[in-house]
Amino acid sequence: MGGPTVSVILPVYNCAEFLQTCVKSILNQTLQNFELIIVNDGSSDETGSIANQFAYSDQRVKLITIPHSGVALAFNAGIQRANSEYIARMDADDEMHTERLEKQKSFLDQRSDIGVVSSLVRFGGDRETKQGYALHVDWINTLIAHEDIFLNRFVESPVCNPSVMFRKSMIEIHGAARQGNFPEDYEMWLRWMQGGVRFAKVEQELHIWNDPPQRITRNDERYSNDAFERAKLPYLIEEIKKFQKSRVVYVCGAGRVTRQRSDLLLSGGIEISGYIDVDPSKVGKAYNNIPVYGIEHITNPQLQFILSTVGNRGARESIRQMLLDRNFTEGSDFILAQ
Repeated sequence: MGGPTVSVILPVYNCAEFLQTCVKSILNQTLQNFELIIVNDGSSDETGSIANQFAYSDQRVKLITIPHSGVALAFNAGIQRANSEYIARMDADDEMHTERLEKQKSFLDQRSDIGVVSSLVRFGGDRETKQGYALHVDWINTLIAHEDIFLNRFVESPVCNPSVMFRKSMIEIHGAARQGNFPEDYEMWLRWMQGGVRFAKVEQELHIWNDPPQRITRNDERYSNDAFERAKLPYLIEEIKKFQKSRVVYVCGAGRVTRQRSDLLLSGGIEISGYIDVDPSKVGKAYNNIPVYGIEHITNPQLQFILSTVGNRGARESIRQMLLDRNFTEGSDFILAQ
C-alpha cells in the first residue's frame, strides 16, 4: 500500500468531551491510506489518554505530546511529523463527512493549479442562539472558486480552517502558522494568497463545523474582531499600495469604527482623501481634516480607488453593486474589507 497519501493534523487541548466522535469520523473515511497525527498540546483532562488509546488500537494514528504552546505551534509540530504530500487540517470538536479525504485528494490530484482546497461546511450549532456564526457559514459557502475567495479575503476569513486540505509544498514555499496576537489560520491564508496560492472548494458538505461554548474562537483574544483586523492590516495596506498608483483613496463609511480603521491605514502610509457616506447628516463634515462626501462623488475609476469597510452584509453588497455599475473593477479599483 505504500506510505500514507494524506496526513491529517489534529491539534487537541482539553477536548476529551468531543475527541472520540471527531477521531471516529476520521478513521471512518472512504480513503483509508492516511495517517492521523494528533498533537496533544499539554492537555490537563483525559484528552491525552483518549488519544493514546486510538494510537494503540490503530497504526494510522500517531500521537505527539508537547507542552501547552497554542494551536499554531501544535499545528506546526504536526506538520514536521507529516509523511504525505497532502495535509488535511481538523479540529477536535468537528466531524468529517466519510468522503472528505477522498474527495479533496481527488480534487488536488486533478487540479495542479490549486494549492488549498476546502469544501462546503455544515453549521453544527444552534442557528437561533448563534446566528452570527451561522450567517458566517452561509457566507463562506457562497465562495467556491478562487476568484471569489480571493476577492473576499479581507471581508472575513473566506474558508473554514479545519475543512482544508493543502499541498505540503505550500508550507515549504510560503511558511507555516505564525504565533502571535492574531488568528493564526487567517494570517496564514492571507500570506499564502498574497504569495499567489490559489484556493478552491469542493461543492459538497464534507465538514461539520460545530460551535460548542468552549470553542477556542469564542474564548481566545486571538480570535476577537480586533485580532482579525491586526491579521489583515499589513496585507490590506500592501494591496492598496499595489493598485492605488496615482489615484486618490476614498473610504466608504464615516462611522466611528470606520474612522478608527482609517487611522490604522494612515499609520501604514495610506493617504485618505475622503470618506463616502449615505447619511446626509455626515456629508459635508470633516473628521481629522478628512472630508465626508456623498456617493455621487464616486465617479471615475481612473482617478479614484475605493476601500469599503462597511460591515453590514446588505450594505456591503449594495456598495459592491454600486461600484460595479460605475465601471469600477473589484480587486483593482476597489476592495471590500469588512
